[in-house]
This record gives sequence, C-alpha cells and structure tokens, in this order.
Amino acid sequence: MNYQEALEYIQTFPDMERGSHGVRGPVMGLPSMRALLNRLGNPQVGRKTIHITGSKGKGSTSTMVASILTAAGFHTALFTSPHLHSYRERLSFDLLPVSTEDFARGVSAIKKEADEEHRTGSGPLSTFGILVALFFYLARERTPKVDWQIVEVGLGGRFDATNVFETKDLAIITPVSLEHTSILGNTPTEIATNKAAIITPGAVTVLAMQKDAGARSAVARRCLEVGSEMIEVQKLYKIEPLSHDGESQTFNLKRPQGTLKLKLPLLGAHQIENAATAVAAADALKSRGTKLADEDIEKGLEKANLAGRLEIIRSDNDPLTVLDGAHNHESAQALAQALKDVVNAKHCIFVIGVSNDKNISSIWKELGMSKQVVATRSRNPRSLDPQSIVDAVTFFDDEKIKAVATQSVSEAIDKARQLADDEDIICVTGSLYVVAEARQYMLSNGACECD
Repeated sequence: MNYQEALEYIQTFPDMERGSHGVRGPVMGLPSMRALLNRLGNPQVGRKTIHITGSKGKGSTSTMVASILTAAGFHTALFTSPHLHSYRERLSFDLLPVSTEDFARGVSAIKKEADEEHRTGSGPLSTFGILVALFFYLARERTPKVDWQIVEVGLGGRFDATNVFETKDLAIITPVSLEHTSILGNTPTEIATNKAAIITPGAVTVLAMQKDAGARSAVARRCLEVGSEMIEVQKLYKIEPLSHDGESQTFNLKRPQGTLKLKLPLLGAHQIENAATAVAAADALKSRGTKLADEDIEKGLEKANLAGRLEIIRSDNDPLTVLDGAHNHESAQALAQALKDVVNAKHCIFVIGVSNDKNISSIWKELGMSKQVVATRSRNPRSLDPQSIVDAVTFFDDEKIKAVATQSVSEAIDKARQLADDEDIICVTGSLYVVAEARQYMLSNGACECD
C-alpha cells in the first residue's frame, strides 16, 4: 500500500454522523474504538501520556507542551486535529509530521483488524477513529522509543475516541466556552463536565484560565471524584506582557517556582495564556520527577509554531492578510483584540466561512472593525451556506456592513483583494478548513509567510 492508497482507504470511513451515544458526533463510539485498539494489542499504553481538551487553545497548548518536552531531549508523539493541508500533520513525532512512508506502512499494518472490526464489531468505524488507532500504533512501533505522547481530543471528552486511557500522567483543560451545544451541553458547566471526563484517577489536572466559574467548578468536582490534584493556572501564574514585533512576543511569567522571561513566535494575548498553561503542565511534570529545566521551557516555547493561528501572510502588491481559525465567539473576541494589538488594524475585510453547526451571529458580534465581509465556504461538506453568513452579519446593521457571498475560498480571496485599499487588512477566519484553503491558495500564488 502506498501513501495515496492509504489516504483513500481512511477516507472510505465516515467522519461525522450520529454517534452510538445517541447524539450527533463522531460516528465511531468508544466501544468500537476500544475494540479496535484491543485487536491491535492496545498500542495506546506503554508511554507516558498527556491528554488535552477544551473549547479553544487545544492545538496551540498541545504543540507548546510537545515542544517543551522535545527541547528537554524526550522523544514525543503528538496527535492533533484537524489538519490544514495533510492528514500527516495530525500525527507528529519529535514535532515533525509522520512521513508518507510511515503513514502508508501504518495503515497497511492496521487495515486487516480495522476491516474486521468494521465488519463484525459493535459499531462502525470513522476516519477520525482510524487516525487515532494509526497514531497509537505508530507511537508504539517508533524507533527510537517514544517517551511522551500528547493527545488532543477531537470533540468534547467523555465520548471522544481518544478517551481510551485507564490512567494517564496529566490532563489539561484549556478554556471552556459554548460550542457543539447539541452534543456537549447547553451551558459552559455542562460542556466542562463532558470535557472533564478525560480526567482519570491519580492524574494531575492543569486547568487553564477560565471565564466561567461553573466550568471551573465542574472540573474541580471531577478531580475530587477521582482523586486528581488540580493545578489552577489562574491562581498560580501571573502574566506580564513585555513587547511584540509582529513576528513574536515576549512576556514575564510569574510562578511559584520563580519568574521566567519567555519569547513566543505565536501572536496574540490568548497565546500567552496558552503558554502559561503549557508552562504549568511542565512545572507539574517537573515536580513529579520529570527532568525538565527552565531552559527547556524557554527553548521549547521559542520554537513552538502553528500555522493558521494568527498567521501573517504577505504577497507583492496585495494587502497584508491574517489567517486565524476563530470558530466561536471567544476565539473571535481574541482575534479582534489581536488584530488591534499586533497589526494595528482599524478596518478589515473579513473572509469568513464556518461549519454549519457554528453560531455565526455570536462570532460576528465580536468582529466590530469590518469594512466588508466576503462570505465563503470550504470544500468540507459541513460548510455553512455563504448566503446564510451574509444574512447573519447584515441582520442588525445592514446600512453599514457590506457583505457578499462567494462559493469558493479562492474566489473569496480574489474578491477581498479587489475590494481592498492600500491600507486595508484582509482577515481570513472561521473554520480551519477555510484557513487551510486560503493559505494553500495564497502560498501557491507567490505569497510568503511573515512568521
């Protein structure tokens, strides 16, 4: 089996439908996931494990934690989702995407058991579930041996296909807000309760800064139930921003172990908060015997990078473009603040596309610096109709906001460029699928990454 055949194979499975627990979600239920892993000899065990969930900041925090551990000399395996350009990005080893050869070899190795489970098991499999199984299989077979696996959930926590561990070393809960309410709950407290289900007995839990007190209480309650020590970033870590230059930012982080001066190539105040969570995780590991020095934390954060998160793209004769997958109202709020702080944006032309389960009205309310909106859709079949986006953003202010619908991301980028004046900034946001298609289109046409 070659790489293309492996891709075609994993895409024969559905990705999102009605789950076995009775609500819309990953079609592959936990019983099927556990049964498949059992067929493969339970490759998820045998390594130290960090499990990460939350509503926003999961990917950034996961990457920072992996970068710190890699800087300390550990061999790491990192599972994240979704990807921007290739499924290989979801499975990283020592911060590098898995090779096409190893990807194909792994799919070939698990295919027989996956087919048998799909045919005779308790429920169907999914693309996401196959990727989870592939990640664990490759992590087990990796040479040199993987020391730490950092696993980001796909959706929620309780029923997520990654929630297959009896024990783990660390659970991280990033900021919780309203998302996937038809699946996870109608309040931050309910959503946090679902996400906190990844906390296992004896694990240390790092709780990121939370806006909702109910979310904090839900996590604390779960920790008490299973005997997990909870470390609250908000109580123990204080941030002092210092400077930014459009490519990186520096800040002091005051913590019980002493103040660190840190440099981060990811932009925006929200990324500093994610970094504080990653440092808290590193401190927790260090206090329990993991060999980590402050220099490893500093080096790891300085090398952490993640495309599509407040990423600046430039091209000749075109406006500066910012790419950021702000998919809910809190992410949009962070994006709006970062646009003001980082690029001094006063007026933006927003290119927006979201999935059909997102609340576009709540996202749009946070983006108050628009001159023009170009609504679009990615090639993902769950994309919201662009005209629905136009209707939502013009509903309350149709006199001031000009909006137009386009049917592809490339068409939207071209339209935004036509509308832009010399001093305008284009911001592509919403779904990461939209960001990915915009990034690929721009870079293939001569644009360059500024950071």
